[in-house]
Amino acid sequence: MAGRRVQQRDVQITPNVWAWLLRDHRERAGFDSCAKLARAIRFHPSYVNKIEVLERPPTRAFAEACDTALDTHGQLADAWDRVDWATIDHPEWFRSYAGQEQEAWRIRGLHTERIPGLLQTADYARALFRYVLQPEADDAEIERGVRARLRRQARFLAPGGPELVAIVDEAVIWQQVGGRLVMHEQLEHLLTIPDRHPNIHLHVTQRELGERTGAGGFHLLSLPDGETWSYAESRDGGHFVTDPETVERRSHAYDRLRAEALNWPDSARRIRCAMRELVNVTPTKPVDWHPGPREWKTSTFSQGNGGECIEVAPAAARVEGIVPVRDSKDRSGPELGFSPAAWSAFVGAIQAGEFPTF
Repeated sequence: MAGRRVQQRDVQITPNVWAWLLRDHRERAGFDSCAKLARAIRFHPSYVNKIEVLERPPTRAFAEACDTALDTHGQLADAWDRVDWATIDHPEWFRSYAGQEQEAWRIRGLHTERIPGLLQTADYARALFRYVLQPEADDAEIERGVRARLRRQARFLAPGGPELVAIVDEAVIWQQVGGRLVMHEQLEHLLTIPDRHPNIHLHVTQRELGERTGAGGFHLLSLPDGETWSYAESRDGGHFVTDPETVERRSHAYDRLRAEALNWPDSARRIRCAMRELVNVTPTKPVDWHPGPREWKTSTFSQGNGGECIEVAPAAARVEGIVPVRDSKDRSGPELGFSPAAWSAFVGAIQAGEFPTF
């Protein structure tokens, strides 16, 4: 066994090699199924099975538990340390698309549910992974998924990157993902992209188009060999279509929709409108924004007679990096968020008499 461990240090360890080592050691130790190993290490059987078929990466704690149960003297943990697990951060069903995406010279996409992954911020992607894509995953797994998504963007955000045309349904920019500040940051990110990256084109389809926007989203990938493939996702995974007639039909539908969608200046105005609805001040992103119970301070001038008074929770700024303010007459209503510096400047201006009183 010691000899095998020395040899491992002389070879490149890939996820496939690590999975093979796990199966080999499991079978040598007399565990003829993933379920038996799972019982021995107190992991769920489906988790062990997904690791062996490379549907999800193992944690180091998993490798250490296997070493103990299989009496492999730390070989699996040692090999785990030298694997680039980022190569399987994408789900199995998505890997084929991710590979084709990195080969395509042009991608046209219709997005009716979410901001496209190639244009997402880290926080927007993180919210999707946590609550939609991998709700059962731990923080480390979620962060690997976010990093994998951001790595996909690099090729398109680099100078001279492939052409990317994204048509986004207007409902998508109004749907809050991750809360109002995360969504505000995401929309602000969209506004900067077309001006900084001339290879990226963004169009918003206005609500008035109604059924003309189609029944669902899809991608059209133009590949180096001259072929165009269509790709769409469903609850069961991703599906490629290569039939020329179907691809041609979708290409014509896409071009018609692009012609009817808003141009970039009008799309940008629509995005700014959605941003104003999220917050009517420029927000400072907090460390962790959790609207909820607070200790509110009401103006000493308030007499409780329905006057125009506000309440502030200044203590929250020390924790969240933001000063929440609300209407004292509508305590269940929305909160405005100001940076501590902006709030201090506002209070100072009032004390200095810079605002007229009536």
